[in-house]
Amino acid sequence: MGARKRIAAEERKEANKSLYFAKLNDCPSSPRKMRLVADMIRGMEVEKALYVLKTSPKDASDKVRKLVLSAMANWQQKNQGARMEDSHLYVKTIQVDGGRMLKRLQTAPQGRAHRVRKRSNHVTVFLGSRKEEEEALLAMQEEVKEETEN
Repeated sequence: MGARKRIAAEERKEANKSLYFAKLNDCPSSPRKMRLVADMIRGMEVEKALYVLKTSPKDASDKVRKLVLSAMANWQQKNQGARMEDSHLYVKTIQVDGGRMLKRLQTAPQGRAHRVRKRSNHVTVFLGSRKEEEEALLAMQEEVKEETEN
């Protein structure tokens, strides 16, 4: 590996230390069905989102619920001493992208065949802490205030 790639990889690794996320690849349901569930919880507090997902009748909600729990576990791993209730975690972003497609044939009348596309998707959940974002905003405002005074 060259120096440029190594430096870029180290920068990416440092940036990921402050991100709390979980990914689900090749989930065997269509992206359209998964997006309906993702839209329900986008921007919600984590506890409320878990309740909504648990009570939702959609099949995809169980998979997203496990993914949110995984992202919470990743947050706990990176913040050993902090309490989850004090940090006010919320679903910052949730993305649903199309995955690979299995192409199958289904018999049709008069010796024909129709193509059946069995879709899959990739889901990524990012969690954010309202407390950390407020602290960062206050620090940025103080820096701007100091620069304007000088």
